[in-house]
Amino acid sequence: VFVTLTCAFRYGREDLDVLGLTFRKDLFVANAQAFPPVPEEKKPLTRLQERLIKKLGRKRGPNPSSIPSPPPLLPLQIPPNLPCSVTLQPGPEDTGKACGVDYEVKAFCAENLEEKIHKRNSVRLVIRKVQYAPERPGPQPMAETTRQFLMSDKPLHLEASLDKEIYYHGEPISVNVHVTNNTNKTVKKIKISVRQYADICLFNTAQYKCPVAVEDADDMVAPSSTFCKVYTLTPFLANNREKRGLALDGKLKHEDTNLASSTLLRDGANKEILGIIVSYKVKVKLVVSRGG
Repeated sequence: VFVTLTCAFRYGREDLDVLGLTFRKDLFVANAQAFPPVPEEKKPLTRLQERLIKKLGRKRGPNPSSIPSPPPLLPLQIPPNLPCSVTLQPGPEDTGKACGVDYEVKAFCAENLEEKIHKRNSVRLVIRKVQYAPERPGPQPMAETTRQFLMSDKPLHLEASLDKEIYYHGEPISVNVHVTNNTNKTVKKIKISVRQYADICLFNTAQYKCPVAVEDADDMVAPSSTFCKVYTLTPFLANNREKRGLALDGKLKHEDTNLASSTLLRDGANKEILGIIVSYKVKVKLVVSRGG
């Protein structure tokens, strides 16, 4: 009995697989022999395995007295540099398996690993890899810019900041906007959006960009005046169900699926092995009168 753990990146729909070519790349494959156990590969039981054995007992089956104690499954280790489970949301007309990064555990009976695997002799289990947020958050994000107009001696200054660096799923994002308008123009509207960026790292880098929360505020800033306000936006998957290419956590059929978490890049990490790099940015735009 062998066990295989596979991390794969599908970058094309299943219905496009033709002539034996598949739009799929294996990022990581690990194999282990579960039975009979290999002495040099035998590892201590995990906490979960110990609890299962304590609850179910070592001897299981129709006649426990005649069945020897089953060996524990070898714990396959997932390297820390592998990506989290990410699925790109398909469009309404797309069919087949969605693009993304997924993990699969497969157990099968065979004489050796090279033998052809039959469905009747194997079982498959799709798992998801998630990540924990950093224990120590970084500084508050802040950005500022200045715009000079042709007919104005003084500039228009915009500053935007967030109250913290890390936000959890369903948590509102507070955007502090400060405008100093020293021009002779009027700011007619302020647009704030939270955008998700999904970089596909394969042969050529491609990028999906999707707004996940948008607010158009009719707040006006008169010439030679200042303005300060905190806007609150909450990105929800429920409001973005129809957007093609939106990165989600794990499989689409899971009820607890959320917008994909930001990818935590380790120092020196190979971006090609990450498959999809997810990030979020907050954009603030000022709409100025008379072509500004």
